Amino acid sequence: MTIFKNQYPILEYDDSEKSIIMPDHESLDFNLPQKCLFTFLADALDKLANDCNAQIIETFNSISKIYPIYIINYKGEEICLVQAPVGAAASAQILDWLISYGCEQIISTGSCGVLVDIAENTFLVPTKALRDEGASYHYLPPSRFVNINKKALKVIEKTLISHKLKYEEVITWSTDGFYRETKDMVEYRINEGCKVVEMECSALGAVAEFRGAVWGEILFTADSLANVYKYDPRGFGGDSIEYALRLSLDALLNFD
Repeated sequence: MTIFKNQYPILEYDDSEKSIIMPDHESLDFNLPQKCLFTFLADALDKLANDCNAQIIETFNSISKIYPIYIINYKGEEICLVQAPVGAAASAQILDWLISYGCEQIISTGSCGVLVDIAENTFLVPTKALRDEGASYHYLPPSRFVNINKKALKVIEKTLISHKLKYEEVITWSTDGFYRETKDMVEYRINEGCKVVEMECSALGAVAEFRGAVWGEILFTADSLANVYKYDPRGFGGDSIEYALRLSLDALLNFD
């Protein structure tokens, strides 16, 4: 076990799997289902839970919000439903906690901004994410990208094909700086191959890889930065929300 030191703290890494505060430090008396839908679609998630007569098995308690941990039966399988908070650090913390209590196969879904000309409400599958956030560097050694788990990608691909849904595999830019997506930085990321931008993918991929879980994500396009001189919020991908949840649930069923 080694600390890899660097002039810049964000690039320093400790490869120890043990921390002073482990995600299961509370030793709560419950086990979560192996399969988990960890979604950024909060209101739609609550509606889905209500429609499925979900049970709240536990809560994740943060200082700013209490997150219910729902359990539903979907087509004969028990699945955990959890809201993912926006932002790499917050979502990584909850994902780490979920894995520590039994979640092993996790699908996330949410919207993304486009950097190039892609129509709104288009479904995309990130295959790797550029690490322009801080949380991932506490889970994996420094690198430019995090690769998304291949097993998760196969499961997602199988699901989208079964739905006869056109989709595209993309490189995404995961950033902490929502208000720092400058003209030059957007153009720089495009030149690196990034087609979309969001705030969590690289961090969640890193957490899952470090903890030995399988995680993947289904994105749908919302606002647009394709014209760097005029931001276009469009409809924030609102027409895709319910379908994205269904696709994610079906993807979880396709895990072995």
